[in-house]
Amino acid sequence: MRLSKTVQRIFDIVLSLTGLIISIPFFFVAVIFIVVTDGYPVFFIQKRVGLNGREFGMFKFRSMKKNAEKIGLQITVGGKDPRITQIGFILRKYKIDELPQLFNVLIGQMSFVGPRPEVRRYVNEYTDAQLEVLKIKPGITDLASIKYKNENELLGKSINPEHTYINEVLPAKIELNMKFVKNPTIQLYFQIIWKTIF
Repeated sequence: MRLSKTVQRIFDIVLSLTGLIISIPFFFVAVIFIVVTDGYPVFFIQKRVGLNGREFGMFKFRSMKKNAEKIGLQITVGGKDPRITQIGFILRKYKIDELPQLFNVLIGQMSFVGPRPEVRRYVNEYTDAQLEVLKIKPGITDLASIKYKNENELLGKSINPEHTYINEVLPAKIELNMKFVKNPTIQLYFQIIWKTIF
């Protein structure tokens, strides 16, 4: 059954509220460890490109050193990126750093399922056909996130990580995302969430 925007929004609100309630202990633990080990700020808000090309602030627990974007690429390269803090490695390993995006879903900037939002730098590299992914809300998870869950390790093996990301990884991810963009069904929505959990 095709997933309408109204039904998807209802699913998103119910799931994000449920997720936030379940995640309360993780929020408290993450905040405490970030503050104790690396101080403030606790959250990292990055501008990403969302629905119809509009930018929004995507929330994450801060897992990198302060001003990390000014001292490196906008992608994480390798499992031992020196910009990642000690607690950041743990947050990233278990995807706890992504939990604050439940707020993005709740306020309607993101969906639970949809193409992962990119920074403007990489969206500017999209072809006209690839820009189609901006016709639906970006999501916390998608088929590409599942396939490329170890993306940073893959890029760590490249001589030129950014070139590899733009010319190889990004097109492959967009191709996977187009499956949901072109045919958003209730079955696929929950299938992607299920696969993400496991």
